[in-house]
Amino acid sequence: MIKKIKAGYEKIKYGLLSDNRVGIIKIEGIILDTGTFPVASKIIESFKTAKKLGVKNIVLRINSPGGTVGASQEIYREIKRAQEQDKVKITASLGDLAASGGLYVAVAADKIVSNPGTVTGSIGVIIKINVLKTLYKKIGIDNQIVKSGQYKDILSQTKYLSREEKEILQGLIDSTYEQFISEISRNRKIDREEVKKFADGRIFSGTRAKELGLVDEIGSMSDAVDLAAKLAKMKEKPITIDLSPKKTFLQKVTGGSVMEILENAGLNAFYKRVPLWLMPDF
Repeated sequence: MIKKIKAGYEKIKYGLLSDNRVGIIKIEGIILDTGTFPVASKIIESFKTAKKLGVKNIVLRINSPGGTVGASQEIYREIKRAQEQDKVKITASLGDLAASGGLYVAVAADKIVSNPGTVTGSIGVIIKINVLKTLYKKIGIDNQIVKSGQYKDILSQTKYLSREEKEILQGLIDSTYEQFISEISRNRKIDREEVKKFADGRIFSGTRAKELGLVDEIGSMSDAVDLAAKLAKMKEKPITIDLSPKKTFLQKVTGGSVMEILENAGLNAFYKRVPLWLMPDF
């Protein structure tokens, strides 16, 4: 009896008795996928929840400066899977910031809605290495390295890159950059050469993004929900259900993400060691 009551409550809570549901999935902060910060995995779980509930219309609310290449691509591929296999219509809503990896994720959507003042763009890839060689020398720290190959310590903070090492890393950057350009060109139906004209790392407003063809409409999150309802040809007012990943205990207590806390505290060096990023250079 209790199970039946609970099942009935779930149907009411998630609007299962109607077909005018719009699921909201929020992508906030830096996009990573590690054991400590499983952002991409949590977003993928949200899509699985949408499938379980039979939700066919989703608004992705993106407030992100980007993140690592792999994690951004994981979310991108999950969006495409949901569209192709589950026939889900997806609308991206760009908040304060949807740059680099945040934009990479957004272009997978069927439609993109941006605020006029959203900071977006920053199309590109970056590797940043802090060289601490001089600092180590001042405080009396020396290094000994035993390695299996010439380039095994290519990202070491105890030396400057050689010409050959720069060429290797530039090749990696260029390959990933071309992947980024390809996805924008294919999804937004913009010629590759046109994309490259503004894909030089610069940031721009949502209004400018619309002029460039990266955004379909200028509007708020509410406008994105209305557009999702329009795409689904809903006859009734849409019901929104939050499918976003659950906040951690620390997020509930502080009101922010772990990454934001570390950023504000200046303790972000550990994740800066991740080599390849789709995000601005902070």
